[in-house]
Amino acid sequence: MNIQRFTAPTSREALAKARLAFGDGTLILSNRPTATGVEVVATGEDTLASLDRSELENQNREQTQSRRQPPPSTPESRRQIEADATQLSMSTLSFQDYVRERMLRRRNEAISGKTEAATNEAVTHAMPVVQAATTTHLQLESRQPAKPQPLRKASQTVNPAYSQPLSQGIVDELQAMKTLIDDRFNTLTWLGQARQNPIQSNMMLKMIRAGYSPTLARTILERMPEDTSAAESIHWIMDVLQRNLKTDATSRPIHEEGGIYALVGSTGVGKTTTAAKLAGLCAQTYGPSSVGLITLDTYRVGAHDQLRTYGRMLGVVAHLAHDRAALQDLLNLLSNKKMILVDTTGFAPSDPRKRDMLEVLDLPKVNRLLVLNAGSHGDTLDDVVTSFKTSGQQQAVLSKIDEAAKLGPVLDATIRHQLVLRGVTMGQKVPEDWEAADATKLIRQSMRSLTKSAFDPIATDLGFFFTQPSTSHAGHLDA
Repeated sequence: MNIQRFTAPTSREALAKARLAFGDGTLILSNRPTATGVEVVATGEDTLASLDRSELENQNREQTQSRRQPPPSTPESRRQIEADATQLSMSTLSFQDYVRERMLRRRNEAISGKTEAATNEAVTHAMPVVQAATTTHLQLESRQPAKPQPLRKASQTVNPAYSQPLSQGIVDELQAMKTLIDDRFNTLTWLGQARQNPIQSNMMLKMIRAGYSPTLARTILERMPEDTSAAESIHWIMDVLQRNLKTDATSRPIHEEGGIYALVGSTGVGKTTTAAKLAGLCAQTYGPSSVGLITLDTYRVGAHDQLRTYGRMLGVVAHLAHDRAALQDLLNLLSNKKMILVDTTGFAPSDPRKRDMLEVLDLPKVNRLLVLNAGSHGDTLDDVVTSFKTSGQQQAVLSKIDEAAKLGPVLDATIRHQLVLRGVTMGQKVPEDWEAADATKLIRQSMRSLTKSAFDPIATDLGFFFTQPSTSHAGHLDA
């Protein structure tokens, strides 16, 4: 097998050398510290594939030879079997060395006309031991030598149909170990850099205390220039956050742009109040006759009455639609309006009735406006966004920002999911408590959070955020 050792001052450099040699299919077999740095033992996936092909060819050749010559039963062959079984009971690294030696021995014996039927018998019985040793993720364990099994007929020594799945299982285990080792190396490397760079560590702590997720914070700080001073680092981070927080600052406000908008979201986020505020802004600009109000909320008690009360205050009639056909008829009736707002029923992300409601809104020219509670937990926001997210560009409104202790979680979800903010709301006044989405103002407000919380980490706890490999993605960032 083509197994190479790579040494470098750091783990990242050693891994880079391994990937340069073997490409994307690099399999990391071991790593250990040395006097000069770190040593990494690696091989390639194509090497394992060639090993499987050579194994099958040798097995077919051995079966043909075994029909002509019976397997030896001398004490020497038995000692060889015991030695092979002992080697097979070692760790994964020992197994790799054994395979290389065994292939050389087979080549020499083929030249001299000898057979290895007895050795193949030991390999067949010892392979489960090798598979069990592979699952230990390169941890050396002391095992008792496997007892040799009685010799069978040469024709029953090797079964190609059994060997192929077993070899594929070893490849899968090695691939899983490669992924695990890469994640661990990346985490340890980043933590080492953070300890060497106190500015980076302090900025990480500040972002997490502000409510931003470790995933987004790490993604941003990995792109921060090394020569950035402590005073410049906070401005650099805020600038990156502002560039990646999408708003409608370059386009017309939503109430001036007009169109058909269905306000969706979970229960109690303020969809009805937000619809009333948008209707009030449009009525102030173009008159009450330019606004159409429709509600689909037939579950909540008094939902239609609440929207109808807001409509009377604005001089607008609020209509009720029970199904998709009624909604289509009302949209055709109000097609001459500048803006049509559809208030929907609030459902939990796991509620199966949510799918039926979204299917009712699946009509031409109906834009979904996701309403997010700014005071919700980050995991809750992720669940809501994932549940209500549609294909294409997703528009959102942040509600109740006056009730949020920290704006970091909702801005973090907005950035990672690439939502476009069309506005923010605070308070119950209609339509006064509405503001345009200003990225600079929102980011500064989130980073100025001075609220002490029991959930705030301390510097010594920072490493716990990266003890487990992360599977989530921060998305595209313009850093």
